[in-house]
Amino acid sequence: MTTNSGHPKADDSPFGCPEARRLVVVGASLAGLRAVEAARRSGYQGRITLIGDEMHLPYDRPPLSKSFLAGGDPTALATEQRLLHDLRVDLRLGKRAIGLRPGEGVVVGGEVVPYDRLLIATGSAPRDVGEWAAHPAVHSLRTLDDAHHVRTVLDRVGRGGRVVVVGGGFIGSEVACVALDAGASVTVLEGASVPLVRAVGGVVGAALAGLHGRHGVELRCGVRVIGVRSDDRATQVLLADGDFVPADLVVVGVGAVPATQWLVGSGVDLDPIDSAVVCDEYLRTSLPGVYAAGDVANWPNPVFGARMRLENWTNAAEQGARAVLNALRPASRQAYGTVPYFWSDWYGHRIQFVGTADADSVAFVSGGPDEDRFVALFERAGHLVGAATLNEPGKIMKLRRMVATEDGWDAAVSLCARSSREPVT
Repeated sequence: MTTNSGHPKADDSPFGCPEARRLVVVGASLAGLRAVEAARRSGYQGRITLIGDEMHLPYDRPPLSKSFLAGGDPTALATEQRLLHDLRVDLRLGKRAIGLRPGEGVVVGGEVVPYDRLLIATGSAPRDVGEWAAHPAVHSLRTLDDAHHVRTVLDRVGRGGRVVVVGGGFIGSEVACVALDAGASVTVLEGASVPLVRAVGGVVGAALAGLHGRHGVELRCGVRVIGVRSDDRATQVLLADGDFVPADLVVVGVGAVPATQWLVGSGVDLDPIDSAVVCDEYLRTSLPGVYAAGDVANWPNPVFGARMRLENWTNAAEQGARAVLNALRPASRQAYGTVPYFWSDWYGHRIQFVGTADADSVAFVSGGPDEDRFVALFERAGHLVGAATLNEPGKIMKLRRMVATEDGWDAAVSLCARSSREPVT
């Protein structure tokens, strides 16, 4: 089988042949880095080009809204020495990909980069919330530079400052926690009636929302921001109901969308709802030799028999490695399946979730929704499909293994019943 250029279709070529001599990874974050590492561990000796739109070396994003915002140092995922010498990477930082020409086998940016295998790992970008987000008092928090700006303003407003967080999801809530610890008064504005419904469902979302009030943060749900105005004395966040909230700092955390604008018109199939890259079970896109991983990838997860797009650290790391191995060794490719896992830290509490919140029912089998320690199990058709825990770190990985197994529900209930009888140390 041939492509338009007359070369053998890339996916039919064995790893190591001339058609696989140039691997290009677009996206110099976690998924892209893990792909590079997996390629070299597998014995791949070809050229690897890693393209990133930021000037920074790959860094860990979760700490940006936690320890880094609180004054810590950024967490590097790799040093320049490791990338350039140990992994032998052609590193292109500060280079934004703006197009893909598959007929020529090139990625277009500040320069044209040829590929034989391509991994799309460009992650996601903050969701557009309207013109008011361009106000100087409003900040998003997605990159290290964003976090630097937010930290600078938070340090300046200091104790007694007024921080408004738009969005009651995980990132917004983590920012609220750091701002509260800094001595600010904090208001979280959430558009939905219950936060985190898509991530953990309404029942657990409501339980987690209670943490804000118990720690002195005002959470206002069912509100919509329509503008931000400032004069010489104050800044105000304007709401659709006519009310306003005074603010010295406004941070927006209302979710993200796949960073795939550069792929429009390339022939890569994009999901019509959120523009994610549509992949098969092997993380292949609609184009030969082109794969995707991380926040951008929409693929059929065989564990749940459903298409998913996941925005979490664990999936980015695991998916990046699997996608590149499938790209380089198509003859031994493996379908990628996973039980999703993510975590968050609020007010000194550890929140963890495994599986999916798409369930028929939710039951608190240990603790309760108003307590600071619980386990909630998600059931669908008699099977365990998800679990949420608060301050139960010793159980979550056991529960992850039980999700989607035939006896998962009974095993999970037994685990929680047994541990509830054990003394708390």
